[in-house]
Amino acid sequence: MVRSKRSILTALMVTTFLTAIDTTVVTTAMPAIANDLGQTTLISWVFSIYLLTTAVTTPIYGKLADLFGRKKIFLFGTTVFLTGSFLCGLSGSMTQLMLYRGIQGLGAGAVQPITMTIIGDLFTQEERAKLMGLFSAVWGVAAIVGPVIGGFFVDYVAWEWIFYINIPIGLVSIFMISKYFKEELTPKTVHIDYWGALFFTGSLVSFLYTLLAEGEGQGITFNATTISLLIVSLVLFCIFLAIERRTPEPMLPLSLFKRRLIATSQAISVLHGALLIGVSVYMPNWLINIVGLSATLAGIVVLPLSLGWPLAASVGGRYYSRLGYKWLVAIGGVFFLIGQLLLSFLTPATSVFYIGFLMFILGLGFGLTMTAITIAVQSSVVWRQRGVATSSVQFMRTMGQTVGITMFGAVFNMYLLQGHMETGLIKVFHALFVTAIIGMFVTILLPKKAEQVEEER
Repeated sequence: MVRSKRSILTALMVTTFLTAIDTTVVTTAMPAIANDLGQTTLISWVFSIYLLTTAVTTPIYGKLADLFGRKKIFLFGTTVFLTGSFLCGLSGSMTQLMLYRGIQGLGAGAVQPITMTIIGDLFTQEERAKLMGLFSAVWGVAAIVGPVIGGFFVDYVAWEWIFYINIPIGLVSIFMISKYFKEELTPKTVHIDYWGALFFTGSLVSFLYTLLAEGEGQGITFNATTISLLIVSLVLFCIFLAIERRTPEPMLPLSLFKRRLIATSQAISVLHGALLIGVSVYMPNWLINIVGLSATLAGIVVLPLSLGWPLAASVGGRYYSRLGYKWLVAIGGVFFLIGQLLLSFLTPATSVFYIGFLMFILGLGFGLTMTAITIAVQSSVVWRQRGVATSSVQFMRTMGQTVGITMFGAVFNMYLLQGHMETGLIKVFHALFVTAIIGMFVTILLPKKAEQVEEER
């Protein structure tokens, strides 16, 4: 691999690590931050607002990358993320921190999808398959070390440095991308879908706000506010669809979703996003509240998920061309079925080593399926659609996480309010198993072979 490609990969990995770790680094630091800033009722929104703004901007950045090039949008997103990080460190209240976390998310929405898009541009299908495993490892490491780093800065430095540390590292990444990533674009008239982006954002914000707000309580309660917001979201989305059918450069080309591979892949991405958030949230809950482990030990038990993921992604990359993407997704789906089925029969006496093994099994499932889906979608579109196609996969996973945490939360809270936490968690594991079953049925609908298109710009 030539030096320029190595430098680009290093920069992409660094920026990916920064945005990935910012979803977990705050977890162990939040008690100290809340004690310092007050307004503890806003703690959950410090996490939620980052997810919300990331989800909303992901498909928008994907389209902008197709219009203006990957480099400009990636550098812009990274700059916004670092600006948000700096402001987070300056926060004097929880309200300010919540606002600045939103700015961080506005930048983070560009990083992962455009990173995957750049990889799709620079490397062959075989090389991409292997690199997906490498970037999966970056996410796995970020998930593991995030809480540790957060705790370290709180205990030995200051919580503000959780955010400040992003800046020098991120600036190095910006420098390397600026210097080594050369992009040739054919000059053309650009039509920006402003109205589409506006109505899409309004629809999505209304929908996600409803889910996130309701998820903090007793699940979906369908009160007047909830119903009103959902109606507003639906109306705005219908207007968005009407705009997309008429504009020359739609933000989200609806023609993409008429293709079986892409439509089915998006549905699978939603289900896998729900599986990921369900396991990530409720397995530690089981280990801490039912088994009685400390937070640190619970993290160690869940750790094998982050180990199995990059391992399977790497192996799947090697066999992508030989087996085909559908077989990899199907094998990953079998791992999901086995893991979620066995989780449904947990008891307080179940060995933590056995639970760790099940986490590893689930990690294998995520590694195989997410890598294969991303490569298949990228390979099925031309250059000018690769950004929006790649970002749509990430967007659907985020939507799956948001919808999943709300639905699983509704199941859990229904039993928790009756004083049956253990039963509530088992019911969530049952719901996860049902989600895995649905995922296997959807996998059957995938075309046998992924489409391949000729490169054009």
